[in-house]
Amino acid sequence: MCGRYASFRADQDLADEFAIATVADDVRLLPPSWNVAPTDGVRIVVERADRGTGEVSRQLRLARWGLVPSWASGPAVGGRMINARAESLTDRRAFARPFAVRRALLPADGYYEWQAQPVAPGTGPAPRQPFYIHPTDGACAALAGLYEFWKDPTKPEDDPGRWLVTAAVITREATGQLAAVHPRQPLILPQSAWGTWLSPAVGAEEARGLLQVEPPPLTVTAVSTAVNAVAHDGPELLRPREPG
Repeated sequence: MCGRYASFRADQDLADEFAIATVADDVRLLPPSWNVAPTDGVRIVVERADRGTGEVSRQLRLARWGLVPSWASGPAVGGRMINARAESLTDRRAFARPFAVRRALLPADGYYEWQAQPVAPGTGPAPRQPFYIHPTDGACAALAGLYEFWKDPTKPEDDPGRWLVTAAVITREATGQLAAVHPRQPLILPQSAWGTWLSPAVGAEEARGLLQVEPPPLTVTAVSTAVNAVAHDGPELLRPREPG
């Protein structure tokens, strides 16, 4: 799974890297984070058509991490849908429709994963060592994701807050050195795949071909357990763990 990640790159840097035409105003208010957690506000890259002209443009928008299906009775379900397994996207009602028409990229500087450590029998639960995993070349990791709109039935039609935008990160089976840390990893798409993944004109069948692309070279670094607490947030979380 992917349960925490870092996203601290400046909006303008993301706009340049992803060739974004529009940065939403609420995105500019989102502070950088070295410990993004479920239900936090996150930046998503999408391609949407203008309601008036029909022209499609690439946009940087704000969403809440944890997908809430349009048919859900309330937003609480999103806390259980932070990830979507690549192998079963079309089998789950909550993910099948977004996979066909609402795909996104979640820009991340890196993500965290936890590895269970061996313990002697009878000594209690195994401790878990956190690792920070990021592109070796320092580029942004484009996490493949889905997004959805949920309408709050308790709010009037003219209330701009009646719509909640939420997102989930797609995960796949871990490969290579990552499999030694955790059996799952987020699907990271190369720049050559961004246009196809984001295009509203591309359906589920064509997009399915991107679910097994190889990730970029990644660096895996053991870090302090300070990241375990969502209250901790800052660049010090990325420091390599002191030995011993």
